[in-house]
Amino acid sequence: MLLPISFSFDNTYVRQLGDGFGVRWAPAPAPAPSLLFLNRSLAAELGLESTVLRALEGQVGCDLFSGNALPAGAEPLAQAYAGHQFGGFSPQLGDGRALLLGEVIDRHGQRRDIAFKGSGRTPFSRGGDGKAAVGPMLREVLISESLHALGIPTTRALAVAGTGERVVREQVLPGAVLTRVAASHLRVGTFQYFAARRETERVRQLADYAIARHDPNLRDIDSAPERTLAFFRAVARRQAALLAQWMNAGFIHGVMNTDNMTISGESIDFGPCAFMEAYHPEAVFSSIDHGGRYAYANQPHIARWNLARLAETLLPLIDETPQRAVERATEVLDAFPGWFEAALRRGQRAKLGLVGVEPSASTAGARGADLLDAVDVDPQAEADDALAGDWLDLLHQHRVDFTQAWRFLADEAASSDADAVRASRLRPLFAEPDALEPWLARWRQRLAQCDSQAPAAARPETAAALRRASPWIIPRNHRVEEALAAASDAGNLAPFERLLQALQRPFDEHPDDAPFTKPAPAEVTACYRTFCGT
Repeated sequence: MLLPISFSFDNTYVRQLGDGFGVRWAPAPAPAPSLLFLNRSLAAELGLESTVLRALEGQVGCDLFSGNALPAGAEPLAQAYAGHQFGGFSPQLGDGRALLLGEVIDRHGQRRDIAFKGSGRTPFSRGGDGKAAVGPMLREVLISESLHALGIPTTRALAVAGTGERVVREQVLPGAVLTRVAASHLRVGTFQYFAARRETERVRQLADYAIARHDPNLRDIDSAPERTLAFFRAVARRQAALLAQWMNAGFIHGVMNTDNMTISGESIDFGPCAFMEAYHPEAVFSSIDHGGRYAYANQPHIARWNLARLAETLLPLIDETPQRAVERATEVLDAFPGWFEAALRRGQRAKLGLVGVEPSASTAGARGADLLDAVDVDPQAEADDALAGDWLDLLHQHRVDFTQAWRFLADEAASSDADAVRASRLRPLFAEPDALEPWLARWRQRLAQCDSQAPAAARPETAAALRRASPWIIPRNHRVEEALAAASDAGNLAPFERLLQALQRPFDEHPDDAPFTKPAPAEVTACYRTFCGT
C-alpha cells in the first residue's frame, strides 16, 4: 500500500547502480503498529512540511514507520555487502534486517538515505528473523542523538515504531522497526562484497558513485587512478577525524567490523556500544568482544586495519601494476596515524582550553585532496601531547570518571580565588587530590602561554570554552538501561523521553538534569555488558 505523502525521493543508488548492488524487497507487515518515537526536528530538516508532520503523528506514521505502507517514490532495496567481523571475513552479509527506502535532498541540499532496520527477513538474512526489538531500537535513538548533540558525525533515528508482535532473543521481547537517516549506507564491506567476487568493474562503478556522492570535488581529477587514490585518502581522513572525536568523548563503538565503517565518515550501528565512565584504555563493554579487539584504545588501530581492507578492494583501480598500487595505498595508510593524532590533539586542546594554538594550513599551490596534507609544523605538538597524556594517566591511576574530569577542569580555570578552589568539583573526584597539583601547575603555565593578557587561573572565558568542549551529560549506561527496560518491559516511554531530552542539550547545566550526570556505582560498571540485538 502507498501512502498519500511523499519524501520527494531521488533514488540514485537504485537508478545508477542497479539490482546487482542489492535486491528489491518489501518490508514485512506489522500486525498492530504504534509510533514510539518521531524525530520532528530531523523530519523538518528532511523537508517534510508541517501538514505532513501532523499526519505522521497519527495512524499514517504508524503505518509508514512500521513498514505497513510506503510513501510514494520509495523503492525498498536490501543492499549487498560483505565484511570482516572480529577479523574473520564473511563474503556475503548484506541487509539481513534492513531496507533502503530511498534518498532525499534535505533543506541544506545534502543527500540523505532513509532506511528501515528490523523490517523483516531479506535474501541476506542468513537464517535470522530480520526483526528488531523495542529496546535496541530505542538505544539507537539515544546514542545517535547524543552523538549528534555532541557534534560527532552520525547516522540518526527518524522514528521507531512498535510492530505489535514479539521477537525471540534470549527472552521474548516486543518488536520494533527503526527508521534511520544517513549520508549514505555505503560501507567498507560494500566494496569488499564485489572485490571478493573479482568484479572489478562493479568496484569501479561503486567508487565512481561514492566519489560523486561524498567527494564531488574529486571528479575534476582527470586521471582515474589519481581520483581513486584521492578518494581513498578522503575516506581515511574522515575516519581519522571521526575516531578522534569518539576518543575525546570516551565513546566505545564495540563492534568496528568493516561492515560497520561508513565511507561517509558517520557513526553507524549502536548495539554493543557504550560511553566510558572511569577512564581505562582497555575498557570493553561488548558481550561478544572476549579478546578486547574493539577496546577503547584499540579503536584507532582497528580503523586503520579496516582502511587497509578498503585499500585492498581499490588496488586494481589505483595502479595497473600491483606493487605500485600497494605502495601508493600504503602511503595513505602510513599517513593515517598522523592525521588521527592531529585531530585528537585539536580536540584535546579545546578540552584543555588551549585556544588559538593550531597551526595554519599552508594552501599555496594545493588543491582538492592535496589540501588535506598541507599543514605547517606544530612546534607545541609534543608538549601538548605530553600534557594531555599525563592528564589521562592521572585519570587512569585514580580511576576517575572521564566525562566529569574533563568537565570539572573548567572549575580550575574559572577563578584563582581560594574559595573557588575549595568549591572545585574536580578535586573530590581524586582519592588523593594532592596528586593533581603538579599537573595543574603545568596546565596553568601552558594556559598563560596562550593568553599573556590574563592570569592563567582567572579566565572565565577559558572556563566557558572548556564547558563548550566537554559535555556535562552523556548516555550513562545505567540510565540508558533503566529507560529501555521501562519502555520494553512496561511500555512506559516517559524515562526514555526524559533521558533523550537531557542528552539533546549535553553542554548545558540544567539542575533538573543533574541525576543523569552521576556515574553508576563501580560494581555496576564492572559487570556492564552490551549486546548486538540480533
